[in-house]
Amino acid sequence: MARSMADRLALIDYGAGNLHSVANALAAAGADHVAITADPDVVRSADRIVLPGVGSFRACAEGLRAIPGLVEAMDARVRGDGVPFLGICVGMQLLATRGVEHGITRGLGWIPGEVRLIAPEDPAIKVPHMGWNDVVVAQGAPAGGLIVPGEAYFLHSYHFVPEEAGHIAATTAHGAPLVAAVARGNIVGVQFHPEKSQAYGLGLLGRFLEWMP
Repeated sequence: MARSMADRLALIDYGAGNLHSVANALAAAGADHVAITADPDVVRSADRIVLPGVGSFRACAEGLRAIPGLVEAMDARVRGDGVPFLGICVGMQLLATRGVEHGITRGLGWIPGEVRLIAPEDPAIKVPHMGWNDVVVAQGAPAGGLIVPGEAYFLHSYHFVPEEAGHIAATTAHGAPLVAAVARGNIVGVQFHPEKSQAYGLGLLGRFLEWMP
């Protein structure tokens, strides 16, 4: 089932994402109605929701919760009504139960797990993980073909460690396997930046716009 041409997409503005780059990429991928918003009422009426994120887990979590009613509106629309949701970079990490950057900070808890510092055993492996790297789809991956193999652009020092392997949609390698994407029902998150990943990223966003979980 394809999306309606009238689909309303809420791109969450909480002061922690490269919003205009993501909005431009969504438009290039075929989005017709992208609202950059922090208004809970707009979120409650959205047909799709995208949560970007740049910076620390703590700062992003605090910024999101500082906007009255926003997390509650997201939760009602995503977990209550089942609209498709995409988290990008720290927006994906916020799906976790908690992050440990600058102390323990509570996440949204939509996909149980923890966000930890990348700690490679080989000192030659640099942190942050930055640049182009393969996206390897997990065997039996959730998210119904939304995440496909390819090469994407990563920039992160912390990584999502889900409690359940069944929520891992894709991995990448940086000294050891790292989670590149997670998914649970109508919720998907990607550690890489689709807006910086050229044709691969636009392909992902285009599939998200058509995704009917």
